[in-house]
Amino acid sequence: MLISEREGAISFTDLEKYAMDKVARQNHYYEEIAFYNTHRVVDAFRSNMVSDYYLKPTTGYAYGDVGRDKLDEIFADIFHAEAALVRPQFVSGTHALAVAMLGNLRPGDEVIAATGTPYDTMQTIIGIPHAERGSLIDLGIHYKEIKMRGNRINIRAVREAMTERTRMIHIQRSCGYSNVRETLDVASIGALIKSIKRARPDVICFVDNCYGEFTEKIEPTDVGADLMAGSLIKNLGGGLAPTGGYIVGDKRLVYNAACRLTVPGLAGEMGATLGDTAREIYQGLFLAPHVVMQAVKTAIFAAAIFERLGYDVKPASDILRHDIIQCITLGTPEKLKKFCQAVQANSPVDAHVVPVPGELPGYADPIIMAAGTFVQGASIELSCDGPMREPYNVYLQGGLTYEHGMLAMMEAARILGKAGENHGIYTPI
Repeated sequence: MLISEREGAISFTDLEKYAMDKVARQNHYYEEIAFYNTHRVVDAFRSNMVSDYYLKPTTGYAYGDVGRDKLDEIFADIFHAEAALVRPQFVSGTHALAVAMLGNLRPGDEVIAATGTPYDTMQTIIGIPHAERGSLIDLGIHYKEIKMRGNRINIRAVREAMTERTRMIHIQRSCGYSNVRETLDVASIGALIKSIKRARPDVICFVDNCYGEFTEKIEPTDVGADLMAGSLIKNLGGGLAPTGGYIVGDKRLVYNAACRLTVPGLAGEMGATLGDTAREIYQGLFLAPHVVMQAVKTAIFAAAIFERLGYDVKPASDILRHDIIQCITLGTPEKLKKFCQAVQANSPVDAHVVPVPGELPGYADPIIMAAGTFVQGASIELSCDGPMREPYNVYLQGGLTYEHGMLAMMEAARILGKAGENHGIYTPI
């Protein structure tokens, strides 16, 4: 317990109980989603008759890598898509997104961002504010973006912005580094796609699904998305995949992306699965529905802790989740640093390291990150980051276990309290 004479002081015991109760009230809802999605994954494994043989490594050109090809079929089945491209050769989710877009857009085409300005690394792909070499704009592809109306997509404005040269509509499911918009639910994405297809059936509806997989019972491909991409060191890797990304969707569009990843004509027929990577990706996918819900519960717990202490949080602790990200507005650079340092200090790897802001490729501002993870940069493991700019938001994501998330969040609250913040929380004896 905490000792304080100040009126309204909160003990750590009461704070923890408050947050745990918030999680408990929603537990049944999210456990039902985890069970449903586990059923989907197991059905896909069974129907594709996964065997130990598929988990073996391959080398060289890897022609006839049946484990690789079967993994593509499993992803296509889970996402109710015609085809999939699941590869450790994707270095990040951003890479998978870039391959999907660059493989399906040509000079003179136009892409419209229907969900406002994308997050920082996506801007690099597009070529804004500067047209980096090899970016869409550098290659002669036109770009427009439509601001959202609060938390809603401005469907009318998107349709009115389309022209004869519009080839693709880009839809970012997660909020990214924004404390203005919220993460989209799949139904909202479906409403946009339905309206676009009514006007232009030929336009590609492309969804950046990073951080959103398995947080609902349906995915954007279930509501008409033609193409979708994401990372394997986020939700779908289940904390085991050591690298990689995926693209799913229309067979022709996935083929075009595969030709961009490798070379035209060879597409997905090559690409070795080295070491133990196949087993890690398969097993990670099997675990993913459960692990994602551990991350969701961690996010709810964090929201409850910090909203109770008077901070602005988004989403609030009682709002339904459509991704694994929790935004907390900390207000000052010092608080942002201390929060990240608390998370790092409670990590299983590099807990002794003190994170500091630094320049990172693809980001407009210095970034501070805490990621004491087994897989470098894996945001399905407990991690957080934030740009060093007002209002000094921290973006928390992941958590392989809810218990670890609780531990780190209570320490973050303690560290901010110890720093003398006037939020009714004090140093314990």
